[in-house]
Amino acid sequence: MSLEEKSDMGVSQGVPPQLVEEILRHADANLSASLDRFFQFLRIPSISCDALYAPQCREAASWIADELSGIGFEASVKSTIGNPIVIAHSKDANGPHVLFYGHYDVQPAEPLEAWNADPFEPSLKEQPDGDTHIVARGASDDKGQLLTFIEACRSWKAVTGHLPIKVSMFFEGEEESGSPSMEAFLDESGEELTADVMLLCDTYLWRDTVPAITVMFRGIMEEEIEISCATRDLHSGAYGNAARNPIQVLADLIASLRGANGEVTIDGFYDDIERIDDQIIADLANLDFDADAFLSNVGLSRSAGDTAYSVIEQIWTRPSCEINGISGGYYGDGFKTIIPSTALAKISFRLVAGQDPERIQSKFRDHIRARTPADCKVKFAGFGGSPASLISSRSEYLGCARAALKQEWDCEPVLIGSGGSIPIVSVVKRRLGLESLPIGFARSDNRHHSPNEKYDLSSFHKGIRSWIRILAELSRCTPVQPPSFAGDDSGADQA
Repeated sequence: MSLEEKSDMGVSQGVPPQLVEEILRHADANLSASLDRFFQFLRIPSISCDALYAPQCREAASWIADELSGIGFEASVKSTIGNPIVIAHSKDANGPHVLFYGHYDVQPAEPLEAWNADPFEPSLKEQPDGDTHIVARGASDDKGQLLTFIEACRSWKAVTGHLPIKVSMFFEGEEESGSPSMEAFLDESGEELTADVMLLCDTYLWRDTVPAITVMFRGIMEEEIEISCATRDLHSGAYGNAARNPIQVLADLIASLRGANGEVTIDGFYDDIERIDDQIIADLANLDFDADAFLSNVGLSRSAGDTAYSVIEQIWTRPSCEINGISGGYYGDGFKTIIPSTALAKISFRLVAGQDPERIQSKFRDHIRARTPADCKVKFAGFGGSPASLISSRSEYLGCARAALKQEWDCEPVLIGSGGSIPIVSVVKRRLGLESLPIGFARSDNRHHSPNEKYDLSSFHKGIRSWIRILAELSRCTPVQPPSFAGDDSGADQA
């Protein structure tokens, strides 16, 4: 049965299983060609944080656009105030409309001496367990991940000439440097990205053979505070006891942020937290998460978080307050007996659904000001933030994706959370009204941002096959009315 004949039956009938199997066989038979393209992509050093690599970022964007044009997409490279963005649309008009997001930029490779080979000359490394590692900068974050989706579309096009649903793609080149061009780009071109749901793959498997859908990401709010007391550094013998020490003041202020049981003590900090639906709570409870092993892997033996919650709840479903750095006084070799005039701390908050970064910032500053003693001045510097994201377990798209993953991996996929942040998820929800469906195939040991980054060949292969099945299952979903473009309604979100 052709895809055209399937379309005549109506979207709700889905794609015939025998057609899906034919497409999967095509992907299997052409894995070597997919790897060749993957290696071409990896050889482009598209480092976004260094302006010297701007030509290579443009090269990577053009490479993606050319590949998509070659399989029938209407693809274009859009200029921004920074690195370009690639937009592509399929011509298939049936069924729901998905927007796939990824990023082609990568982290710097330094320290180069820690790599076993040239970070931009990919290599295959066979492993004792029978798998093979694809080693290169960007192999897992995010070039290999995004390419699994493109290669899945390639197989669909090769076998049927069409995709089972309407697909748009959206690839940026500044994710690793905070997406500084994103807001301006959405102001100008956001309407071109309207769809029913956004797919993305910058996430992980739960276990090496257990797929996962990430249904919650914590948001973030970052602050720097500076405490100053005397007008200059003082002799600690001449002024000791009599003069306020800003390091001591800062230490007291930091200590006031957490209670004896690990809870954050800022007034009203927990007021606006959204309730997580029962299905997600049940799925989290059923995960085989070993909290002792999680901590012992980094040399720890007990949780320092709110004791009313399990470790997995602490890192996924509860907000946190962490001190990221402290400076002040003399910390060189030897000793310098001074009372410094200033001290500084960098403090970040991981937020959960319902918490507004600007409101948390205001509460934090009120907390600090109320406890800053006389003869001390406090200065704040905000570094932006983004809200958390929470995906409903009742989403029709989520149900279809779970069914497809179960078919491919021969096990139930799990719903997981992420303690970190992927700002694009909250950006498209706020600006475009789109819910997201994050499905990635990276493993926890893929060394993102580190030397010898790798992507497992099994992840690449199974990722392609998984997306083939997901596209087929999504054709069963009911299309929704695209939301109106929201436009600019607040400041930029930052990673």
